[in-house]
Order: sequence, then C-alpha cells, then structure tokens
Amino acid sequence: QVQLVESGGGLEEPGGSLRLSCAASGRIFRIYNMGWYRQAPGKQREWVAAITLGGSTNYADSVKGRFTISRDNAKNTVYLQMNSLLAEDTAVYSCSADHSASPFSTTRTFWGQGTQVTVSS
Repeated sequence: QVQLVESGGGLEEPGGSLRLSCAASGRIFRIYNMGWYRQAPGKQREWVAAITLGGSTNYADSVKGRFTISRDNAKNTVYLQMNSLLAEDTAVYSCSADHSASPFSTTRTFWGQGTQVTVSS
C-alpha cells in the first residue's frame, strides 16, 4: 500500500502564492505519473497538473503560467507551486500517484486526503 499526505494549504490573498507538497510513503517500488486535482464546493473534481517520472509536465488551461508542478523522486514527493492566486483557485487540492509494486505489475492509482486552499481578501 502507498499513502499520500498533502501539506501546505491555507488562506492566501488574491495575487499571493502557496506551495503544496504531497509525500508518498509505504511499500514503494516505483511511482510513475503524479498529479494534482482540485474540487471546489458544489463542483466536480478538476485535473490541475501532472508530471511523469522523467519530469515532463502538463497543466490545465486555467492554471497554465501560474502553477508549476515538480517532483523529487528520491523523496517520493510532488509539489505544486501556485502563484498569482485567484479566488477561483479556492478548492480542496488532492494529489495522485500511479504506483507499480514490481517490474511485472500494472500500476494502481493512489490518492491523498486533500488540503484546503482558500484565496480570499
């Protein structure tokens, strides 16, 4: 099993910055893609950003140019640097990790519990 724990959420003013972290622990063999999602009240969960094992990244149009996803493979941790925050960025942010338990296993996606980000003046 793999556990994911997010941290770094909180209250920030519009235009401000926050950095989220998501650390994976447990019986880890290899984590491939890692990603961030968010869910605002009354809305469906929305994909935010993703990063491959090799470091290639993709972003939702709504955050492109403002958010940066990165990872530290030695620490099994993924980060989300959020700059120029907007009120509409308010949501619970959760991370995901595609984990393979062995060289012959298919991947399984694990999820964190989420961390609240509130952007308000």
